[in-house]
Amino acid sequence: MPRREVTLAAVARNEHRFAGRVALVTGGSSGIGAATAKRLLDEGARVASLDLGTDAPDGVLALTADVSSSAQVDAAVARATDELGPLDILVCAAGITGASLATVDVTDEEWRRVMAIDADGVFFCNRAVLPGMVERGYGRIVNVASIAGKEGNPMATAYSSAKAAVIAMTKAIGKDVARTGVLVNCIAPAVIETPMLGGMTQEHVTYMVERIPMGRMGSAAEVATLACWLASDECSFSTGATYDISGGRAVY
Repeated sequence: MPRREVTLAAVARNEHRFAGRVALVTGGSSGIGAATAKRLLDEGARVASLDLGTDAPDGVLALTADVSSSAQVDAAVARATDELGPLDILVCAAGITGASLATVDVTDEEWRRVMAIDADGVFFCNRAVLPGMVERGYGRIVNVASIAGKEGNPMATAYSSAKAAVIAMTKAIGKDVARTGVLVNCIAPAVIETPMLGGMTQEHVTYMVERIPMGRMGSAAEVATLACWLASDECSFSTGATYDISGGRAVY
C-alpha cells in the first residue's frame, strides 16, 4: 500500500499565530489530540490537555478527567482557566472506536459506552466553555468527528452514530452562537494512524483504507494542521461546518 510519511516537522509553522491564546485539547495524551496540543503550543498558545491519564506533550498542562462526566469536565475547565487564563480555543479530540461488532451484537453497555465518550463528552465540553467565550466575544471550537459520521461504517454502529451526532451538534451550536464571535466547526477524518486503531480488527481497518483514493492512512500531524487553522483567527467566516480530511474518500 503506498504511503507517505508525514511528521509534525514536515509542516511549516507560525510560532506567533496563537500568541496570547489559551487552548484546551481533550484527548491530548496521544494521537490527534497530542499532535494538535503540541502544534498549538509551538505556535504560541498556553495549552491544557484533558485526558484520562496524565501524559501530555512537554509544556502542556495535563488535566485528568473523564469527558463522559459533565462534573469532571466542568472542574477541568475551571482549573484550566484558573491556571492558564480564560479559554479561547477548545479542540475536542477525545474518543474511542468501540468494539468492531455487527449491530445485533452491540450490547446496551457497549452502545452507551461509545455514545457517552464520543457524543456526550463533546457536548459537555462545548457547553462548559461556551459561556466564557460568548461573554468575551471570542472563541474557536473544533470538534473531531469522523467520515463514519457521514457515511456509516459496517461493524461500527455505535461509533458511526456518535460521530454523526458530533456533526449535527456542531451545526446546531455553530448557529446558536454565530453572532457572538465564537465559531464552531468540526473535522471528519478518514482512518488516521493513531493508537485508536488498536481497538479495531485488521479487517475493519483494511475496509476503511481501501476506500481512500489516495491509498493510505492520514497522519495525526495532517489533522492537527487543519484543526489549528480552524482554531485560528484565519478562520473568520465559517461556522457549523464539517471539514473533510479523508484522502478523497468524501469530498462534501
